Parts: sequence; structure tokens; C-alpha cells
Amino acid sequence: MSRLSATLAAALLISLEASGKTVRGLFRSEAARQENGQFITKFMYQGDNGLLVCRLDNPPLAGEKEAKLLLFQDMDSDLDNLSCSQRLSKAHFTIPLNQEERNQTIPRQSSPTAWQVLFADRYTCEESSVTPAYSDLSFTLLLFNPDSAGNPLDHFSAEEAGLHSFYFLLLLAYFIACCIYIQPLYQALKKGGPMHTVLKVLTMALALQGCSALCNYIHLARYCRDGAGVPLMGSLAEFWDMVSQVSMLYMLLSLCMGWTLSRGRKPQSRPLQWERSPASTAMAVGGMVTQGVLLLWEQYSEAESEHHSYHTQQSLAGLLLVALRVGLSLLLASVLYQIISTERSTLKRDFYLSFAKGCFLWFLCHPVLILISVIFNDHQREKVITIGVILCQSISMVILYQLFLSRSLYWEVSSLSSVSLPLTMSRTNHRGRL
Repeated sequence: MSRLSATLAAALLISLEASGKTVRGLFRSEAARQENGQFITKFMYQGDNGLLVCRLDNPPLAGEKEAKLLLFQDMDSDLDNLSCSQRLSKAHFTIPLNQEERNQTIPRQSSPTAWQVLFADRYTCEESSVTPAYSDLSFTLLLFNPDSAGNPLDHFSAEEAGLHSFYFLLLLAYFIACCIYIQPLYQALKKGGPMHTVLKVLTMALALQGCSALCNYIHLARYCRDGAGVPLMGSLAEFWDMVSQVSMLYMLLSLCMGWTLSRGRKPQSRPLQWERSPASTAMAVGGMVTQGVLLLWEQYSEAESEHHSYHTQQSLAGLLLVALRVGLSLLLASVLYQIISTERSTLKRDFYLSFAKGCFLWFLCHPVLILISVIFNDHQREKVITIGVILCQSISMVILYQLFLSRSLYWEVSSLSSVSLPLTMSRTNHRGRL
């Protein structure tokens, strides 16, 4: 068991390290032979003066093995159908590794273009002979894009450019909002009341998203200096975001399913409340566990991608996650349609419509942004989804906060008629009207 844990931990560290643009590892002749070229990393160059730097710990051994790096531009699946020698001959650049450090300038890119780096040596395409028991080659690979001054000093790949500044501005916005609203929020939480549980869950989800943004910023701030960042912070950012997503899902499902399952058996003179009944709790927990499993599966299946909280959903887990969110949106739409269609009060209809906007924005922003991202270039899609989802979900939280903190709306609705309100938590000491 301990050996398995150690193996998993080592694999995780390797995948985290390889995701940076300062790549450290081993050139393995056997791996290069099995794969028709050992895949090292991928980097999207843009503009002029792109640079690749390879440093070796044992240049004489590399020279003896005739080691080399192969650079492919927009490597496609057609190369998989070629023989080993034909595949390697398609490389745009071949860099002999016979010195302690080799530099390769990338020609000007009219548009951001992905380049794949492969390792090969004299034994890669030999089928009959046995690979000699040479030691593996330790290497450090540095990849640079031009900075604003045109110097090859920027570690960020083209699809990552701008994320560092975005997280800085996001943290600044969180800080300003916290300074403005912390006092009224604290007073509302201190007073308790029917919205106490909902406000606690919302506040926890928002705090977790803030922690995720902070971890991402720390990771990217270090990344821009050394190209590796702090992989642990990237993993923590994903973890905090997953917990935030699951918390919000549990709250929204509890509110909606509590209303649906309780509506028929509540007396007309008492408020319809968010009860922790076995049925509603089971459905909320089931949805929460399903999303949590899919999020973990998605992160595991895309372990070799960069440490961003949102992906373009090319894996099966990602597609199932999108389907889950769309299904939950349809469920929510059905529940709210039943409420609004039978509601005569304009004030209460406005309340439910605002609640629906916040919920739909939270659930549907990710699937919709994935569809919208198709019209963008490859290097823009990840940023469109990442930035768009964070902003949309932040707006969703603002809408819900306005509803649950506004005495002029929710408390008026509660006082008019509490027959159909789904947004209160039943307690033994709150059995009367709100």
C-alpha cells in the first residue's frame, strides 16, 4: 500500500512539474523507442524571438547516444500512421544535444502556434537491436515567448497570457468588496433569522472562490519568474474551487427540492420551508456527490494540462459535468415555472425571477461559454472559459446576496404570504411566520 501511495505521489509530482514551462526530467532512450519519440512538452509561441533552451547534465553521454530534440509545429494525428523514421523526418527543427546548453530561436509566428517537443536518439527507430543499458539523461528545458519589449523572457504560453493580470484584478475587486460589505454581512449573520443558513453557505462559497483566486495568483506570480510556479498552489486552487462548486450545488438543490417535495403537504397557513427531510437531503447530497466525483475525475483525466480551474471539456468526465449542469438547470426551470405560473403577487414573482436569474447564471455559464468558445482561436478558448465562468458566477453570487440581504424584498414577500417561499430553513424554534 505504501509503495502504491509513493508511486501515485511521484506520478503527481511529475505531472505537476511537467505542466510548467521550465521542464525538468529525464530523457529515456527506451521511452523514445516505444513512443517513436519521447514527448517532452508543448508550448504555444507567438510573435518574434521565441526561444527554447536545453541544458544537459551529461553532454558526453548525449553525444554518444546521438541525442536530439525534435520540434513539431501543430503536430496532427496523421503522423501516427507514419513509420518511425518518417515521423521524425517531419520535424521542423532538429536540435543536436552535444553541448551543455543549446539554444534554438523560433521563427516569427504570424499567429499563436503550438509546438511539440520530442526527444529521440540513435536507438529510437531501431527495431531489431536491443537498447544498450545507458543511463538516462537529466535535462532542464526553458521555453520563452517575447515580452512587451520583444525580449525572450516571458514564460507564459500564448494561451496563458493575461491570466496573471486577471487574477490580480479579481483579488483587488474581492478586497474592495470585502471592505465595503463585510460589516452589513457580519450584522446579518449575527442576527440570524430565516436566511442565516443560506447566507452562511453563500459566504463560505465566496470565501472559497477567493482562496482559489489567491492560490492561482501566487502560482502564476511565481510562474512568470521561473516558468514552474508553485504546483501545490495550483492544486489547492482547484481544490478550493471544487469545494465551492459543491457547496453552491448543495444549497441550490436543497432550496429547490425542499420546495418541490414539501409543497403538497404544507398547510396553507404556514410557510413552505427548506426542510432537511430525508428525500430532499438525499437528492441534494446525491447531486453534490455526483458533481464532486465528476470534478475529481475531470482533474485526473486532464492531469497533464495546465493548472486552471476550468477546461474545455474534451474528456468524458468534462462532458458529463456539462450534462449534469444542464440537467440541473432544467430541473430548476421546472420548479420555478410551477411557482411563478401559480403566483399572483407581482412582488413575489419578481423575487422568484431574480432568484432564477442567479441560479441559471451559476449553472449554465460554463456550458454556454464552452459553446461560445468554439468561435475563438485555440489560444483564446481556455481564457474565455476561465475568465467568463469566474465573472459569471461572481455576478450570480451578487444577485443572490442582494435577494437574501434585502429586507425591502424578501421580508416584504415573507410578510405578504409565506405559502410558497422555498428559501427558509425550518428549525424547532422558528415554527411561526417569518
